[in-house]
Amino acid sequence: MGKNEFLDVLTEMVTFVRVAESGSFSAAARFLHITPSAVSKQVTRLERVLGAQLIRRTTRQLQLTDVGMEAFHKCSELVEAAQGAMQVTAKFMERPQGMVRLTAPKAFAKHILHPAILDFLDKYPEVDVQLIVTDKLVDPIQEGVDLVVQLTKVPPLNLASRPLMEVEHILCASPKFLKNNHPIKNPKDLVGINCLYLGERDRDNWWRFKKGNEVEDVVVKGRYVANHSEMRLEAVLRGVGVGCVPDFVARSALRSGAVQRILPEWELEANYHGTAHILYPPNRFLAPKCRVLIDFLVEHVAARMKAA
Repeated sequence: MGKNEFLDVLTEMVTFVRVAESGSFSAAARFLHITPSAVSKQVTRLERVLGAQLIRRTTRQLQLTDVGMEAFHKCSELVEAAQGAMQVTAKFMERPQGMVRLTAPKAFAKHILHPAILDFLDKYPEVDVQLIVTDKLVDPIQEGVDLVVQLTKVPPLNLASRPLMEVEHILCASPKFLKNNHPIKNPKDLVGINCLYLGERDRDNWWRFKKGNEVEDVVVKGRYVANHSEMRLEAVLRGVGVGCVPDFVARSALRSGAVQRILPEWELEANYHGTAHILYPPNRFLAPKCRVLIDFLVEHVAARMKAA
């Protein structure tokens, strides 16, 4: 028999095992929910493929040949292995367990996901989480991760998605800085003001503002450029200038009055802008470990936004 020829007679092997175990074609047929004639044909086909007689048929009983006895042991191992595989699958699909690999942007991972995951680990002791913090775009199918959190206005069409929260980039400054500089009532007032921006792309200092039908483009300049939102916020707190940061990063400082929001009536378009989505490969057999983590994060973030 060739290397892969057994693939054509797997069904026949299972039927042969049932015949050998039950001692009759009729009993095997009842077990397999097929006719005795179909059982006989499958055993005959297996014998033809193997090139040997497996069962001696008499009017009173069936008896395995020496070859048949050896084939029975080997085929039984195959059936047991298949049953074991089914049990493993059932085990992992019945309850949440195992490792979930999740990627997310740095600031969002620290401020939003990290606190939620700590609570999740307490609730689901059999589920482990690997949080991979990266600002690069990750394709879960290509890079072998279970879940990806991405900020986007339009989720990829080839992935399933669940929205977590809206993310806005805002401008803020310390009261001291605002006191020592001219008032900022319009985006154009940012010209000549020390501004802090990402600096990852050529046009990161080209800020576009929208208010209704109005659009204002302003090219800003500043003495400190940093592609880390918390560092920009720290610089804002020190009075270095006006900084653009995600709203969730600035939330605590805004609440305490350590910083004030600038131009709140204007929407600042930025790369870090849109809806945070959990993305994952579309699969109707989504593992329970992934499903419970997705549901937990959605509920946790919604509760946090409601309390904010």
